Amino acid sequence: PMGSERMEMRKRQMSTTQETPGAAQAQHSAGNRGSNACCFCWCCCCSCSCLTVRNQEEERARRTSHELQAEGIPNCEESPAPTLEEVNAWAQSFDKLMLTPAGRNAFREFLRTEFSEENMLFWMACEELKQESNKSVIEEKARLIYEDYISILSPKEVSLDSRVREVINRNMLEPSQHTFDDAQLQIYTLMHRDSYPRFMNSAIYKDLLRSLSEKSIEA
Repeated sequence: PMGSERMEMRKRQMSTTQETPGAAQAQHSAGNRGSNACCFCWCCCCSCSCLTVRNQEEERARRTSHELQAEGIPNCEESPAPTLEEVNAWAQSFDKLMLTPAGRNAFREFLRTEFSEENMLFWMACEELKQESNKSVIEEKARLIYEDYISILSPKEVSLDSRVREVINRNMLEPSQHTFDDAQLQIYTLMHRDSYPRFMNSAIYKDLLRSLSEKSIEA
């Protein structure tokens, strides 16, 4: 009869469905046991040697990156807390922002979030070089500035055009306080045109302005 045939077919289907997961699981386990390339399976445990090696490499890479970022970066300049008048003045011009240590520190904090703090560091190093008069000190500082910010091998290399680089290479034959003047001006212009407008719209500037405004009202 048709009814008994349908029941028989249904039993066979149910039996096949129940057997399939177990068979698949057994096949999957056997495949894993038969291969040492455990990094390509979905069921690796945390004690897997391949994963351990990978985690160690990632940790080493993170540590190296952090050390590179921290290496050679001076602390922020010492300065009193900015006043509300000073912070308002920063919005008037980039020159006024760069005129005070507090302005440069706030701008540096913003540049750090954009991974371009080397521009400010280079500009500050050039300003420091201009204050030197001792020939041997000038030569040493010029060499360090070149290695830190001009060399294409440096992780803190600043963006300069080929003309300015040629000028620097000529100047480095006999370094002076003004070896990097053209490069410093180019980086100053870059920060003014590119980063300064974003800084004025950033949370760093707006939060500082709001905080000082609230203190002024309370006083």
